[in-house]
Amino acid sequence: MSKHVQNVVIVGGGSAGWMTAAYLSKALDKNVQITLVESSNITTVGVGEATFSTIKVFFDYLGLQEHEWMPKCNATYKMGIKFVNWNAKRQHFYHPFQRYEVIDGFDISEWWLKIKKNQEAFDYACFLIPWLCDNQKSPRYLDGQVFDDKVQNEFSSQQIAKKNILNNLKIQYPYAYHFDANLLARFMKDYAMRRGVKQIVDDVIDVKLAEDGSIDHINTKEHDSINGDLFIDCTGFRGLLINKALGEPFISYAESLLCDSAIAMQLPSDIQKDGINPYTTATALNNGWVWNIPLYGRSGTGYVYSSAFVSQEDAEKEFREHLGEASDNCKASHIKMRIGRNRNSWVKNCVAIGLSSGFVEPLESTGIFFIQHAIEELVSHFPNKSSNEELINSYNKVIADCIDGVRDFLTLHYCASDRADTEFWKATKHDIKVPENLREKLRLWKNRLPNNKSINPKFHGFESYSYSVMLLGLNYMPESSLPVLEHIEDQNARAAFMAIQEKANYLSATLPSQYEYLTHVIKSQEQSEYLHENNLVSSYSNENNLTASKESLPTVVY
Repeated sequence: MSKHVQNVVIVGGGSAGWMTAAYLSKALDKNVQITLVESSNITTVGVGEATFSTIKVFFDYLGLQEHEWMPKCNATYKMGIKFVNWNAKRQHFYHPFQRYEVIDGFDISEWWLKIKKNQEAFDYACFLIPWLCDNQKSPRYLDGQVFDDKVQNEFSSQQIAKKNILNNLKIQYPYAYHFDANLLARFMKDYAMRRGVKQIVDDVIDVKLAEDGSIDHINTKEHDSINGDLFIDCTGFRGLLINKALGEPFISYAESLLCDSAIAMQLPSDIQKDGINPYTTATALNNGWVWNIPLYGRSGTGYVYSSAFVSQEDAEKEFREHLGEASDNCKASHIKMRIGRNRNSWVKNCVAIGLSSGFVEPLESTGIFFIQHAIEELVSHFPNKSSNEELINSYNKVIADCIDGVRDFLTLHYCASDRADTEFWKATKHDIKVPENLREKLRLWKNRLPNNKSINPKFHGFESYSYSVMLLGLNYMPESSLPVLEHIEDQNARAAFMAIQEKANYLSATLPSQYEYLTHVIKSQEQSEYLHENNLVSSYSNENNLTASKESLPTVVY
C-alpha cells in the first residue's frame, strides 16, 4: 500500500473549490486523483470580486494569459482602492498598488510631511496611480505594454514561466483584477477538468470519521460513499468538514471588527457612456461601508455593516438611498458574515480553504488572497498519508499569522480614522479591542510613519507603504516630519515630486481608457477564436498557454 496521498477530495465548489482544484491539478501532475464534490442546491451571490495584485502570480502559474480568461469572467483592471468619507473632512484618498519612491534613504511620504503636507494631498503627490484612476485609464497600452517601466520585464514570457509564490515575490505588480466570481469558478472548473479533475454533483449527507479521528469517507445522496486520503473543506461559512465533522473551534474577531453583515446587489452600468473605473471604491456610511466593484457590463456593490447598530431593514434602506435610482429594480441579497478564523485550518487529514478557514470583512479585497495563499502553502506542506504533526503545525501557524495580520491592518482602518459622527464610528474609537502589538505601533506611528521594520513582520500581504497610506488618509499622522530631514538638502525630493507630476500628466495623456483597452482585447480575442473555430490557423496553444476554443469555455456576451 502506497504511503503517498493518491486521492484528494475537495468538498465544495465556487471560487475556493475550483481554484484549489485547478492549482493542484497543475502542481500535482502525477499519481494523484483529484475529485471535487459540489451541490447543485447551493448558489453564490456573484456580485463581483476584487483582488490583490499578487493574484497575477496565480494565473501565471497556471499558464493563463489575460486575453484568455478576462473576457470570460467580465474582468476589469484594478489599480487600487478609493476610500470615500473615511475621515472627518470626508476627503477621499487612494490605496494604490505602487510602492513609494525612496529619496536619499527615506520614503517619499516622509518628505511629503516636510515639503508638501499643507500644499497637496499625499496620494496625488507621492503616486502616479491616483491620477490614472481619476482619468479611468488602463494600466496597459493597446500593444500590451504596462505603464510601470520598473516591472515591464516581469510581464515577459521568460518571467511568467518562472514558478513564483507569494512569499518570494520581490516586486509590486501595478494592478489587480475585478471579476465575476461565478464566472471565474466556471473557468477554473473547465481548466481543472481538462487536466483530469473529476467532478461529482451531489449533496454530502454525512461525514464518517476513522478511529483516529480523521475523515474516513463522506456519504452523498446519489453517489454513496467517497473515500480520500486528504480532504479539502471549501464549504464556505458552514465549515461542513472542519467545524461540524471535526469540531475545530472558530475564533471570532468580533471584538475588533464590528461589521458582521452585508447586503449585496448587482447594478447595471453603461460602460460605453460612463467608462470603467480602474479601482474598487469603499465608501463609509453611518453603520459601515459600501463596496463598488466595476465589471465589464455591470457593477457589483454591497453594504458591509454592523447589526449591533442598525437593523437589516434600515440597513437596506440606507444602502438604497446611497445608490439612488440605480438600485430601484435590483434585488438585494442579505449575508451574515462569519468574521474570524479557525483555531487550526488543518486538522488530521482535512484542510479548510476559503471561507471555511477564515474571513475578514472585504475591506481590502483579501478573500481571494486568502484562498491563493492557503493553496500555495498546502502545496509546500503537502503530506503523506501518515500525519506529520510538524508539517501541520507549520501550516497552521503560517495561515493564522496571515489572517491575524490582516485583522490588525483592518482594525487600523477604524481606530485610526478621525471620523466619529455616528454611534458606529464612535464605537470604532472607544469600544473595539485594538491588539496590544498594534496599539504599541500606533504610538510609534504618531512620531514617524511606518517602515519595513515597524510593521507586522509575519507575511500577511501588506507592505509598509500600505500602512502609511491608510494612516495619512485617515488623518492619523505625525505632527511633524522626521527631525533628520532638517539636516538633508531637499532638492532631490522636490525633483522627485516634480517627476511624479510630469509622469502622471504624460500617462494620463497617452494611456487608453480602461473601456477602450478591454474592448480592444475582447474584439481581438473574438477574432482569434473565430479563426481557430474555422481552422484558419495552424495550431492551438500548448499546455503552458491554455487558450481554449469557444466550445470548452463559457461564453460571455457583452
